[in-house]
This record gives sequence, C-alpha cells and structure tokens, in this order.
Amino acid sequence: METLLIIGAGAAGSVTAKKAAMNRDVFKTIHLASRRISSCEAVAKQCATPVHTHQVDADYTEAVIDLINNTKPDLVINMALPYQDLTIMDACVATGVHYMDTANYEPREEAKFSYKWQWPYDPKFADKGILGILGCGFDPGVSNIFCAYAQEHLFDVIHTIDIVDCNDGSHGKSFATNFNPEINLREVTQAGKYWKNGQWIEIDALSINCMVDYPEVGERKSYLIYHEEEESLVKNIKGLKQIRFWMTFSDNYIKHLDVLQSVGMTRIDPVMYKGHPVIPIEFLKELLPPPSSLGAGYTGRTSIGCIFDGLKDGKPKRVFIYNVCDHAQCYQEVQAQAVSYTTGVPPVVGAMMLFKGEWGGNGVKNVEQFPSKPFLEELARQGLPWHVKELAANEQDDLFAVKT
Repeated sequence: METLLIIGAGAAGSVTAKKAAMNRDVFKTIHLASRRISSCEAVAKQCATPVHTHQVDADYTEAVIDLINNTKPDLVINMALPYQDLTIMDACVATGVHYMDTANYEPREEAKFSYKWQWPYDPKFADKGILGILGCGFDPGVSNIFCAYAQEHLFDVIHTIDIVDCNDGSHGKSFATNFNPEINLREVTQAGKYWKNGQWIEIDALSINCMVDYPEVGERKSYLIYHEEEESLVKNIKGLKQIRFWMTFSDNYIKHLDVLQSVGMTRIDPVMYKGHPVIPIEFLKELLPPPSSLGAGYTGRTSIGCIFDGLKDGKPKRVFIYNVCDHAQCYQEVQAQAVSYTTGVPPVVGAMMLFKGEWGGNGVKNVEQFPSKPFLEELARQGLPWHVKELAANEQDDLFAVKT
C-alpha cells in the first residue's frame, strides 16, 4: 500500500493532507479532492511535499468511482461532510478500495447520529475483501481508542465512561464554530442522550451540566450531549454500565445559540423565501466565519479525554486518559487551529496503521476494534501526545455527583 486519496479540503481535511505529506515514507502518492479544486490547490501549496489535486462532487457515487479509477488509491479518507459517507462507501465497494471516515452518516433531513446506515455495509465490504474504518477522528476516534486501551491494559472491567471535551480557546470572533457550522449546530441542538444499564435515556438539549476539571485548563462548565462514539462503545466495551459525553460551551456561545434557535435560524427544514426554498441552517453557515479562517491569532488549548471508573484486581480504580493541544502551536505547524488539528491528525495515523499492517481484516469496523497501543504510540509521534492519570477518590467530584 502506498497511495492515499483524501476527499475534503476544509479545515480538518487540510490538516490531514499536510500531515500525510510529512510522512512520505508511508504515503508515496497523495491525492486531495474537493467540490472546489481551488480549495485543494490552496492546501497543496502549503504541503511540505507534492500533493495531486482533483475536483469531485462527493454527493454522487459515480463521480467518486471515476475519481478512484483515475487515482487508484489503496485507501479513501472521507474528510468531507458526513452526508457523503454512504456515497463514498458505495464507491469503495464498487472499486474494491479501503474506506475511512471521522464522523458517522446522518441524513440531511434529520439531525440524527447513528451507525444504523453504515454498519449494514459490513457484508458488502467483507465480500470485497476490503476494510471500512469508521470514526477515526478525535471524538469519535481517539476517544474510542482511549477506551480500548483502558479495557486492554488498565482495567479488568470498566463500569462507567465519561468522555469530556473542552475547547478553552479564544478566536476573537463574536460567534463562530470550530468545525463545520451546519454540523456543529445540528449536533448541539438535537436532544441529549446517554446510555445506562442497557438502555438509552433521552434528555432535553443542554439541560444537564456540571463542572469538569480539565488538565492544563481547569474547571469548566460542561454540558451532557449525545455523541456517536457512545453507540459503538456500548457494543465493544464489556461490562459497561453507563457512558456519557460532555462538552464545554461558553456563556457567549449559549447566548448566541439561544437567539438563533428562537428565531428559527437553526431549522433544517426548508422555508420559502421570495418563491425559493431556503434551509435556514445552510444560510446561517454562509454567514458565519469558516473554521479554516480561525487559526491565525487563536489562543488557548483543547483538553479532551475519557474518565473511567471500574475495577482492577478486585479494587476500585479511576483513570483519566487525555490529550491537551495548543491552538498557536498547531497554527505554527499546519496553519490550523487545534480543533481542526485534533480531527485531522488521527485519520493520518489510522491510515499509517493500515498501510503498515498494524490494522487489518475486512468488513466495517469502529476504531476501538483494532489494536490500540500501536495507534497511540504513533499518535504521540505525530503531534498528539496522550497521558494517563490515576484519579484520587475526591477528584472530579462534580462529575461523579451527577446522578443520571
């Protein structure tokens, strides 16, 4: 294996391309494709080594098939929108090429995270002898692999997992999202959900919060939301009793979100404007700063990880596995902010695992189903070091006190 095709040249896709271009011992040929070839060309100019650029509309399977036939990759990484997961997966099945993404499919007409559309591709991929690697960003992605590592190396049984995600950065804008605005706002405005004792429990959006103590950041208010990795982790982490996902939002973000929701700007259904159907959230996306524009001058850090409670050798144990990533350092390396960096680097590492034979097999799998240690070792080498901290009984009191 030596040829990589990346589809999507946005904020995270640009990081994936640039980091892949720094690892030519693994990736001999790199192709970057997007709906706008000008976006690919702009990224290619910033890459350390040559990257081939192409135009493709990934909404159409036949267009992706033509691109694959022209570029002959060993792996296609979808760094475009999750709306395109299925069209690209169909193209990979048709051409017999491995597939990877960073976020699960959701239909445009419904804000709903679920693997129910992608997991059924397992027999199709298996019949073709190819591998579909799902959710290889940071969360989902590295968060899943932290869980696999904890299960394999740190615990006899894990009872609870709290995935915690903090962006403590400042981009200087009155309101902006750190990744695609449309996807971000769909994510946080849908109902919250968590898993406990074998069932999913739904809550009103952003209705539960607590203080979480984030490494190198400190205590920040964090909101319980639903996130897609929970769906696969309840299948693959044995003995689990509860899993929750928490994310920080500033008071300013919540204020703007409340106003946008109240006036209908986060709606995903079309409204008629001067005789033409307009989807408010798609129009809002065009008004907000693109995530790729936020890197210059961005200060602060992201602090993301997983907090585990379980047993080892019959004794209670709590562990925090996490990464801290600095916005300014990311910009210095790849001209991107840390949210794009933490999303864009892991698929490069996942691709390295596949190309080097550390990950293998066929069918459709989530990343926690592969060996965790070689991935995490390479992740640190590629700029995302991770840390394991054993927690004392009184640490993260607010989080463990939330009775859900």
